Parts: sequence; C-alpha cells; structure tokens
Amino acid sequence: MTPTINHRKSLISCAYHREMRMRKIGILYLFLSMVLVFGSITIVVGQEDEAEMVVPMGIIEIGPPDSVEPARTPVDFPHSTHFASVDCRTCHHKWQGTEIIKGCATTDCHDVTVSPTKSGKGGSNPDLAIRYYKTGYHQMCIGCHKEIKTQNKQLEASFKELKETLTIPGPTSCIQCHPKEE
Repeated sequence: MTPTINHRKSLISCAYHREMRMRKIGILYLFLSMVLVFGSITIVVGQEDEAEMVVPMGIIEIGPPDSVEPARTPVDFPHSTHFASVDCRTCHHKWQGTEIIKGCATTDCHDVTVSPTKSGKGGSNPDLAIRYYKTGYHQMCIGCHKEIKTQNKQLEASFKELKETLTIPGPTSCIQCHPKEE
C-alpha cells in the first residue's frame, strides 16, 4: 500500500514535533546543567558569611613572604587542577576541616624566612628546617610530582593494560615553576 499525501504529511509532522520536543529537552538539560555548575560556583566562591569555607579557583600566585626579597619569579599554582587527585589536608596539613584555611607562611607552620644553617656535625634543626617557607613547597610539590613520575614509569614498565590514563606529573625543575621574567 502506497502512503497517501495526508499520511506523508502526518509522518513529516510527527517527525517534526518529535525533533522539536527533543530540542526542547536538550535545551532544558543544558539550562539545568548551567544552573548546577554556576550555582555550585556561586555557593563556593560567592559566600559572604566568614564562617563558610571559600575555595580559591584557578591560579594562585605563590611567592615568598613580604619580608623576603624574591630570588626567583613567583609560582603560578593551578589550585583547582589538584582537587580531583589530592586531598586538601595533604597540603593544608594543619587544617582540621572546619575552620578557615590559613596561609602556609602563618605562625608555627612555614613561617621561618631565613634558611636554617647547619651547625657543626649535627646538621640543622629539623623542626626549624621544615618551618622554612621554601621547604614546605619544595618538599611537598616536587616530592609529589617526582613520586607520580616514578609510579608512571613503573606502570609503563609493567606493560599492564590500564583502564585509566596515567596521571600527568607536575614540574620538578626550578625553571618549570619559576620561569624567567621577560
């Protein structure tokens, strides 16, 4: 049986209405996704109550304390790229999870601005050495990035089939973090 002109029109009309309905649903999903994403950012970044936690997004410039003359350029630290793979307390080791996070160079954390010198055969005081502001970043950042590189090499050497891509290690040399000023 050959479809009639009216039957063809009704098929075209039905397909048209189905396509329009799918477009409306797609636009609705897009709108809801945007509300969810931008609403979440507003909740995290746009809070006015000081008791609420605010998570810095994007790039954080890390440099020496104000009292120290910088020997190198500051580090542009991609804070938000570390959220998925690093627990906050890994870097913010004195944070209990409820109070506002203080900067690294605050009292009793990494507040020593002069490199502790080795004294005699005993070496430098380890408690003082870890409080030196450069030690915190260099040991934590470079140490973690080197560990990721080592793990990646071991996985590559094992020839195992991986379900996920390897973690991209961060920089480990001076110039990679502290580019020369132009």
